Amino acid sequence: MDQSLTRNFCIIAHIDHGKSTLADRLIELTGAMRQGEIREQVLDSMDLERERGITIKAKAVRLNYTASDGKTYRLNLIDTPGHVDFSYEVSRTLAACEGAVLVIDAAQGIQAQTIANVYLAMEQNLEIIPVANKIDLQAADPERVLEEIEEVLGYEANDVLLISAKSGVGVSGVLERIIEHVPPPGGDDKAPLRALVFDSHYDPYKGVVAYVRVVDGNIRHGAGLRLMGQGTVMEALEVGYFAPEPCAVKELSAGDVGYVATGLKSVGQCRVGDTVTTVADGASQLLIGYRPAKPMVFAGLYPTEPEDYHDLREAMDKLSLNDASLSYEQESSPLLGHGFRCGFLGLLHMDIVRERLEREFAMALLVTSPGVNFAVTTTKGEKLEVVNPSQMPPPMEIETLEEPWVRVSIITPSKFIGSLMELALEYEGVYKHTEYLGQHGMLGELGQRVQLDFEIPLRSMLTVFYDQLKSRSQGYASLDYSLIGYRPAKLAKLDVLVNDVLVDAFSRIVTPAKAHDVGKAMVAKLKEVIPRQMFKVPIQAAVGSRIVARADIPAIRKDVLAKCYGGDITRKRKLLEKQKEGKKKMKYIGKVEVPKEAFLSVLKLN
Repeated sequence: MDQSLTRNFCIIAHIDHGKSTLADRLIELTGAMRQGEIREQVLDSMDLERERGITIKAKAVRLNYTASDGKTYRLNLIDTPGHVDFSYEVSRTLAACEGAVLVIDAAQGIQAQTIANVYLAMEQNLEIIPVANKIDLQAADPERVLEEIEEVLGYEANDVLLISAKSGVGVSGVLERIIEHVPPPGGDDKAPLRALVFDSHYDPYKGVVAYVRVVDGNIRHGAGLRLMGQGTVMEALEVGYFAPEPCAVKELSAGDVGYVATGLKSVGQCRVGDTVTTVADGASQLLIGYRPAKPMVFAGLYPTEPEDYHDLREAMDKLSLNDASLSYEQESSPLLGHGFRCGFLGLLHMDIVRERLEREFAMALLVTSPGVNFAVTTTKGEKLEVVNPSQMPPPMEIETLEEPWVRVSIITPSKFIGSLMELALEYEGVYKHTEYLGQHGMLGELGQRVQLDFEIPLRSMLTVFYDQLKSRSQGYASLDYSLIGYRPAKLAKLDVLVNDVLVDAFSRIVTPAKAHDVGKAMVAKLKEVIPRQMFKVPIQAAVGSRIVARADIPAIRKDVLAKCYGGDITRKRKLLEKQKEGKKKMKYIGKVEVPKEAFLSVLKLN
């Protein structure tokens, strides 16, 4: 097809603003699927995506639409993830398009990731089409949202389309606006091949299937291909496009969006953001800067039953075939046995991986407290990357310790400014800036919408920060964050000992000022959830050799004096001393089983 009749666009939005529902209506309107065939969230193929109402992996679909000018256009739609954890994938997807449909909820208005995604689209010089969705909701306030869009994002209210993706109201206007405003692709068919990989998945029969946008040249079936960033050489076993099911073709030309079946055995060999070219007479310049996805959060995954370790290893290998951003390496714990130290893009990514392992592979897992990557320089000049608290050198051997910091943007009604500022400062945040979003965008008694900017250690945002944010704002606040680099830190390793045995799964890196409070909370919680034994079990929190908190689980005792109905007191003392000696022996040879609930309860501690 003539390139002038092609439009490549994506849909960007904050979570739950209606990206996937709008994609459903576009597929239905263009006839790619009949009304009887279509189901909710057509492009979300994973059960987790459908249940949670989120998009985890980008999807592409080719649509044919006859516009009001009588011409038939080819529309290549890419549905992107909305969560901040997957912002790198979103940025690569935007690089594969010329336009973006920005979806904003007519009830919730502009959220933190709305602004973040707009900036990403602007960096790629995309034509942005603003859309206010869900206008049929009872809580919708289109006038307020239009004022907000005009004052915060700078788009005229007349240029914003008012639609309901669920009912289909106004959706045809979105297609017409895409054709009018999104420029056609400008690649050269005769130039050496350059195609951008914006996503991939693993197929057991075809190997890695790379989702590509062809910028220059063309990809033919059977051609020898090379990834310029990684140097991987492969063959185009099958070339095609999604409609929305895969359709094989002989070639993809400049401007097309489709897929290439490569036969590779892992998506790690074909990473997002790389450039595909031909082995013979290939291009010399990458399309965009390629970098592998870098994990930001680390946690240990262990099977609850030690004999399930090999099943877990097999499950991790299979899952990593489809998730190149998941990194893992083997580790062992004296108490938990063999497991894996895993790197994740963020807390949502960690939660998704854990749930997929439990669902798809029927694994029962223990997850240790999430942590971050610390940069340590020892007194001997060695530079270490510490992702597991148990690897942290003793304090006397550390010259400098640095931790990652993030820039956090919180958008909230002004009513909650005080409580959210207090929250950020509690979690070691540094206040940077306040901006009021729109002069007239009032939310009744909630007040005006405000953007608060902080710089916070990433370590402080793990576990319950997001829950606290939602709790203190009654669910109205939204959050976006980005990594800004490493900064020096004064931190200490807090260890937990159960019956004088170090349980490294409970170890945490904390500030010295909080060591006592965190340790006290941890031992109190463990005292509640660890069952009583036949002997007294001490639970201690320690920083180095200094005990900062302690709690004792009392022993289960048999009443050895029950048979004594009187007589000399020495007989009773003899029985009690005998029992005491027996308990002491038990303590030395006894082993305390720490239940799964103990790990989960400590993980959720504030």
